[in-house]
Amino acid sequence: MNGTRSKLLDHLTRAVEGVTAPHPVRVAIDGAPAVGKTTLADELAVILRARGREVIRACIDDFLRPRSERYRNGKFSAEANYHDGFDFDALFGVLLDPLGPGGDRKVRTAVRDRLTDAELTPPVIAASADAVLLFDGVFLMRPELVDRWDLRVLVSADFEETLSRARTRDLAAYGSVDEVEQRFRRRYGPSQELYRARVHPAGHADIIIHNDDPQRPVWDGQDTPARS
Repeated sequence: MNGTRSKLLDHLTRAVEGVTAPHPVRVAIDGAPAVGKTTLADELAVILRARGREVIRACIDDFLRPRSERYRNGKFSAEANYHDGFDFDALFGVLLDPLGPGGDRKVRTAVRDRLTDAELTPPVIAASADAVLLFDGVFLMRPELVDRWDLRVLVSADFEETLSRARTRDLAAYGSVDEVEQRFRRRYGPSQELYRARVHPAGHADIIIHNDDPQRPVWDGQDTPARS
């Protein structure tokens, strides 16, 4: 299906509201860097809150391992980006499992600052039973994570399109366009190829969004997912 941005957001809203679970709904918004995951999640959060749902926003970038572990095989290593990047034990312990079956719904939404590498201890949030977690990030369909989502959204775009966006978005973080390009071509792009080859994330997604033109997106998937 294709249409306007507002039609896509309406489709996603119906999909979230169509999930029935005895605990908060955990929504994964997966995709490569600079594909548009965070913007989409933020826009969806505004709509759901306006419709009376409590929304918890979180991102995989706030569950990183220490920099010394992430880059121990070099800052351009695709394998390291996939295998050494994220603290899944912390993610499970403070966020995903407390929101899942039998969880106490007391959560934290971050454990590490990506830029400073400092540990974070944000206040504990007591979520309501009908809250929605909108969680965006890379590699969210990998085996360690895939069964912890109640709705799975995959966002895609051509690599050169994401790199074009990153040249502006990531310039301040990395200091030069050349550094941005090196990271995308040698670390982020190849690690996404590795992820697709090993995990086939499209096969796990309830909704796939083709986001090359964010204002004219194309998507596949039903309003109400099969799983509940």
